[in-house]
Amino acid sequence: MALIAPEAFNQAGNMEELLGLLGQAGIENGWAKREPSMYPVPKQKFQPAHWTYAVAHAALDAAGRFVNTELAERRNLILNNPVPGNHYPTVTTLVTAYQMVKAGEVARSHRHTSNALRLVLQSKPGMYTIVDGKKIPMVENDVLLTPNWSWHAHSNETNASAYWLDFLDVPLTHLLGPMFFEHHEDLIEKSDIIDAQSPCRFPFAETVERLNAASELSPGRREIQLGDPAMRTIALHVIRLEAGASFEVSPSTLSCVYAIMMGKGAVDFGAQKFAFARGDAIAAPSGTKQTWTATDQCTLLRVSDEPLMRFLDWLRPIPAQ
Repeated sequence: MALIAPEAFNQAGNMEELLGLLGQAGIENGWAKREPSMYPVPKQKFQPAHWTYAVAHAALDAAGRFVNTELAERRNLILNNPVPGNHYPTVTTLVTAYQMVKAGEVARSHRHTSNALRLVLQSKPGMYTIVDGKKIPMVENDVLLTPNWSWHAHSNETNASAYWLDFLDVPLTHLLGPMFFEHHEDLIEKSDIIDAQSPCRFPFAETVERLNAASELSPGRREIQLGDPAMRTIALHVIRLEAGASFEVSPSTLSCVYAIMMGKGAVDFGAQKFAFARGDAIAAPSGTKQTWTATDQCTLLRVSDEPLMRFLDWLRPIPAQ
């Protein structure tokens, strides 16, 4: 930017000259902005999207032939929202990825300031995530937390590959700036304790019991929350729909990613409709109206930025456009 003498503005003979001087001074005028900085309803940056576990499973198996743990600390597949120019976030504040650890492998210990969690899709007894020195069993359909700055690793002590979905608030961390990351001094943090009752674990068996005891919110639909909330920036809700049941979600400021824990069905976003099955992931960005319908009994995990929106008093409906 150029150093402009105050007197130069006294010489401006018209608006064009004034705007030219402002540009030289590194100042943007606030009355004729190139695009509005405020608008009546939020802009919709991302679109609904659907990824199938069948494709991800095959892709991870292929990656397992070429990508070892020395080349890639985490063998994962990023589900970036398919809008032009986007290469990372799944929705505004969250990123989702499929991950696989092969039999006998260890994914080394590290930690970061972003919050993370995972939904186990396929595993055998002897698959663990290690959080702050404790081995936590990874049982199919369990939800496991990795709070920010907790050491964590994955150890597959079985004879089969394990697969899961990761969810992180990395896009939010990138936006605000406080991204810190480091490796543990050891390849894998020492872990002598198996902690099946860890507060970082939501066993699916307990989730099913809670759903059975929950009252119906609408015909054929039950819903519970995991944690209160699970993390400061991330809320987890589990929804069960009986065969033929459906429910609607009105447009709001919530950014969500759904994972299918059990069953089959379809979700209608208006311009787009996706049929889903177990293990699939679906991006439901803010501002979208959704209708979910179960073909057979299905269970959905909804991962959202609700705690963040509530804390900032930004959780509100978005009028239809």
